[in-house]
Amino acid sequence: MATSSIRFAKSLGFVDIEFGCEDGGRSDKEFLCKILGESIKAGAATVGIADTVGINMPQEFGELVSYLKANTPGIYYVIFSVHCHNDFGVATANTIAGVCAGARQVEVTINGIGERSGNAPLEEVVMALKCRGEYLMDGAYTRINTRQIMATSQMVQEYTGLYVQPHKPIVGASCFVHESGIHQDGILKNRSTYEILSPEDVGVVISQSSSIVLGKLSGRHAVKDRLKELGYELDDDKLNDIFSKFRDLTKHKKRITDDDLKALVTGGDEISSLNGANK
Repeated sequence: MATSSIRFAKSLGFVDIEFGCEDGGRSDKEFLCKILGESIKAGAATVGIADTVGINMPQEFGELVSYLKANTPGIYYVIFSVHCHNDFGVATANTIAGVCAGARQVEVTINGIGERSGNAPLEEVVMALKCRGEYLMDGAYTRINTRQIMATSQMVQEYTGLYVQPHKPIVGASCFVHESGIHQDGILKNRSTYEILSPEDVGVVISQSSSIVLGKLSGRHAVKDRLKELGYELDDDKLNDIFSKFRDLTKHKKRITDDDLKALVTGGDEISSLNGANK
């Protein structure tokens, strides 16, 4: 049936024909080599396998791709593709393992949407290739304009109503936000200390201050830096006093705003949003 379908597609004038094996991750390897080889002989230009139920682990999946690349007749005349599901949370890792083993087409979805637990997210795979492909994946790369990733992700969220969680890699709201004092200090000195990619690379326009969230974990350096941006140059004694008041305020509020800082400096009685202390 596979070969007859491919030949029928060719008879209609199609040239770029793809054949993929569903549930390839649980199939017999020798059978996969045979059917992929026959598909290539029949005229498929792209062949591949899918981990349809998301059962494979990265090393296992990479070894399977390597085996198929080494033992399928005619495989080096076509493009090899992988399609991974995320049931165990390793769809991105499996996809990258496939690329490392020789796959040159990856089937992904924006924000990882898909059946059950979803598919390999485009944004994660693309940025992994951008940042590490040259060194770990035999120079693999894409021509995708990564600066459109965030806008595209947000558009898909709006149209589908499927919103990503804040800590979603690459496109989550918290990806480039830092609250820990040690991390804030490092970011203020050099962003690469705690960020492996630039926000601008995925289309996120962010100032240094907007990536710093002031709260109970924030340190003196972050508070001093934000006060300076607000126009307050304080001596050490005054800064120590303000920071002590800042720490007291964090016991009642999760996030400290610019208005809060101004009130602490000026001695104002009004602290913004105290009624929303836990928001």
